[in-house]
Amino acid sequence: SLGFVHKQSFLSGRKSCAVYSIHCRYALGMEDGRIKDDDITASSQWYETTGPQYARLNREEGEGAWCPEGQLEPSDSQYLQVDLGRLTFLTVVGTQGRYARNSGNEFARAYRNTVSDHTQHFEQGSNPANKNAYASVINDLHPPVITRYVRLIPVTTLSTTVCMRVELYGCPWEDGLVSYSAPEGQLMMPPGYPIASLNDSTYDGDHEKRKLFGGMGQLTDGVIGMDDFLLTRQYHVWPGYDYLGWRNDSLGTQGFVEMEFVFDRQRNFTSMKVHSNNMFSRGVKIFASVSCWFKPRFAGWEAEAVAFKTVLDDRNPSARYVTVPLNRRTAKSLRCRFNFADVWMMFSEISFQSGNNTKTHSHKHTHTDKHRLASLKKLKQNNFDPPDDGKTPILIGCLVTIILLLVIIIFLILWCQYVCKVLEKVTGFLLVPSCALLSSGPANTDPHYERVFLLDPQYQNPAALRNKLPELSQSAEASACGGGYAEPDITQCTPHQCFHSNAPHYAETDIVRLQGVTGSNMYAVPALTVDSLTRKDISAAEFPRQQLIFREKLGEGQFGEVHLCEAEGLPEFLGEGSPLPDRDEHSVLVAVKQLRADATSQARNDFLKEIKIMSRLNDPNIIRLLCVCVSSDPLCMVTEYMENGDLNMFLSQREIESTLTHANNIPSVSLSDLLHMSVQISSGMKYLASLNFVHRDLATRNCLLDRRLTIKIADFGMSRNLYSSDYYRIQGRAVLPIRWMAWESILLGKFTTASDVWAFGVTLWEIFTLCKEQPYSLLSDEQVIENTGEFFRNQGRQIFLYGPPLCPPSLFELMMRCWSRDIPDRPTFEGLYQALRPHVNQ
Repeated sequence: SLGFVHKQSFLSGRKSCAVYSIHCRYALGMEDGRIKDDDITASSQWYETTGPQYARLNREEGEGAWCPEGQLEPSDSQYLQVDLGRLTFLTVVGTQGRYARNSGNEFARAYRNTVSDHTQHFEQGSNPANKNAYASVINDLHPPVITRYVRLIPVTTLSTTVCMRVELYGCPWEDGLVSYSAPEGQLMMPPGYPIASLNDSTYDGDHEKRKLFGGMGQLTDGVIGMDDFLLTRQYHVWPGYDYLGWRNDSLGTQGFVEMEFVFDRQRNFTSMKVHSNNMFSRGVKIFASVSCWFKPRFAGWEAEAVAFKTVLDDRNPSARYVTVPLNRRTAKSLRCRFNFADVWMMFSEISFQSGNNTKTHSHKHTHTDKHRLASLKKLKQNNFDPPDDGKTPILIGCLVTIILLLVIIIFLILWCQYVCKVLEKVTGFLLVPSCALLSSGPANTDPHYERVFLLDPQYQNPAALRNKLPELSQSAEASACGGGYAEPDITQCTPHQCFHSNAPHYAETDIVRLQGVTGSNMYAVPALTVDSLTRKDISAAEFPRQQLIFREKLGEGQFGEVHLCEAEGLPEFLGEGSPLPDRDEHSVLVAVKQLRADATSQARNDFLKEIKIMSRLNDPNIIRLLCVCVSSDPLCMVTEYMENGDLNMFLSQREIESTLTHANNIPSVSLSDLLHMSVQISSGMKYLASLNFVHRDLATRNCLLDRRLTIKIADFGMSRNLYSSDYYRIQGRAVLPIRWMAWESILLGKFTTASDVWAFGVTLWEIFTLCKEQPYSLLSDEQVIENTGEFFRNQGRQIFLYGPPLCPPSLFELMMRCWSRDIPDRPTFEGLYQALRPHVNQ
């Protein structure tokens, strides 16, 4: 998983690290005791009762604070040190003086802080601290730092007594990158332009023989360089500040830049993202190719490298991310060699996506929802009155009384629930069968739907699930009795508790089939009887297999593959009324989904089901099934192929239409184009919804464009390696597009037309960001799931996608309605189509 700093790297360039630091401000445990006494040390202490263990914000144990021994002199370097137990992204420091129930008045007016990981140390400048002994003062760190050890050094200009209480704020550094090494950056002196200094100005490691090693700097600070490398995101710095860059001929004849990355432990690497400048008009391009070698723990460098060749772009000068697949190679260190494509090569951010190759260590200081930074607002009240301790005993007595009353009420509620469950067990078997026989609910309540519970491990274990099947069946019947899906009372329990309460659990033992035959199940429909799937049920004609000429493999899934093929004589074969546009050619390009020879019998039945469904769909905005090859193995279905590829790739290579794009012949789209695309997608989904079909993977990667820019909704996205990072893998088996999924789909396994509406809102967001950024790019996959828990609890702490700059306010309001927490509050696809259609002709 990615750490908070590196998740900033997914941004397209519109946000900076400072924006993300707002979200990474969790209390790390001084006040609530998660940081233990043994982890807090000091250079000295005045008395045992003013030792470092008492330096806890808003606490009054001992004599009320940590106080160094004697009078603090201007030349002193007395310090308080905190061991956070693991690498942490530190963003805020809060301080107080010693109040000691109105008996103390010592505080520090300023302090310095020094941070380190294990070996490297970095000292930041002086920070203003307190003006009295009781008020809390917070200071944001500029820039935020990655550290394990934090040392606070009180500063004074006069000889005085100083005491301190502190709290530290940030979040765990999950990326695990400890250091990187690279050649020093260089000066660029182009004629007619300012001199650009492309050095790593914040690097905290060593510099020797024009090389950087043993530290981290601008490539991991979360600040994304702009398209013009001379422009910067900070004021009062030099041109080129945001980039680390090298000139080809300055590195000898080797023609490459070699960098080494060291991690905290062995990891299983899936990809590397490199933000690179591409201002080719000034001799700057993204790297031509890269080769990476891997070094496991306790071993040397492996001989086999992962090589990746970049698709160079000489039309769009925008800086961009290049995603390098690392093929799940396991290592503790990486060495990557980036080859030049032009005179200059410049990077502003490098991040890695990985999974731990070993069991996660139990850290001393766990970061969970209950330790959110609820007290940060209190820290910002710098000028409040001293606390009045006269009424403290009365307040404590009232609180104890209230707590006792709450305990009694909770006990009574639990007892009532227990009695009700006993009564249900006695009478339930008489009522359920008759209700189940009368039920004929819609598709989204059918008990044959596959359901996945990401936060409940028992539903990821087939063996355990088999033992649970009788209970699941009973839950399904109980749901039928209610005529629909009975949701738990989510306001009264945690997700884990609710999953084990009265929520119906619909699941199947083989959740791999969520991936489908060629990557995904395009439509979730009521269960089809396998025995009824014969050739006569398939309305598509049998095409001669020998007339399919394979050109390229587009993708692959669990049991099948998708190929680009040339179909000879297809227009004549289909005859008049063909869904193909008018063509003069004898052969046309088509997409062929083919079942593998080693596919299971279940996969074969699923493939025939998909053919049966596809052959009955007829809408201008849905991909069409043209013909099939099922008379012999391997089974194939032939669908339309869109010349302009998928919408994600199409938009990501374009800019919004402007005078500049016209003058420089830059590929562009207009706001009207984006609205027209949105209307087409809503029209196709309206058609599916009218048939009570559920797509379950609606996104721009699954919207294809033909030569006339007509959009057709398909299902190839999951099968393509290009979009593997858009899917979350469950214990190495099923994959889910969690960044597009509604909260009830992730947590309760509930897929309906309403969850497709949620995904449509995310798809709109993609369109109006021109697919330059992944949804929730600031969050790791685990944090996305955690965020759905906030929707589940509905306490107002959930994070929404921001409004794209290109998006009209009325359209963003429509997106927000798609992401409504309650299903009845979301619009229908008919309503979305009617709301979007008038905008196209404006």
